[in-house]
Amino acid sequence: MTALRLPRTIRFDPSDTFVFERAAEPGEWAVPGSFLFWDQDVAALAGKQRAAFRAGFVGVRSLGFSTLVVIVEASEAERDEAVEDLARHIHERLGAPDLETARAAAREEVEVAASLCRPAVGSLIAMHRTSEEGEIRESFRTLRRRAPGEDRLHAGLRAFRLIEADDEEQPEEHVDLLSLQRAGEAGR
Repeated sequence: MTALRLPRTIRFDPSDTFVFERAAEPGEWAVPGSFLFWDQDVAALAGKQRAAFRAGFVGVRSLGFSTLVVIVEASEAERDEAVEDLARHIHERLGAPDLETARAAAREEVEVAASLCRPAVGSLIAMHRTSEEGEIRESFRTLRRRAPGEDRLHAGLRAFRLIEADDEEQPEEHVDLLSLQRAGEAGR
């Protein structure tokens, strides 16, 4: 049996605080959050709202946005906490008729988030959201660390590359965040 995994917001630099109207705090449980855009005219979104629509995961505690999430192991209590935090927002801020209805919606959103966590713990996920013929569509990419010597032209300039992972036959991706942090500290 696989351990429960959920996405958490992560921030490598302050860019989310400039890109989004409200940035999620690092370490919040996260969901894709397309429900925040259902009643909006997506074509009319501009600036920071458009950036949030296109690439923002939603932190369940703050309803702020994060460009990236990291897959982590979670306990059932932590999953329940994420559901409760999100349910409270859905009820109080988004107008769900009662807390039980909000809980059901939050539970479903957290389950969708958990379904994205098939790659290895420590993998990063980015999202691209579009609106096509009135429907919101999401695509997800796993980011992984480049193998040593893989890109001699840009060696050391980029720590990650984007790869498309649309089917289950793709290999799992691994990111050693601790090594990245140590390498960054050694280069200072």
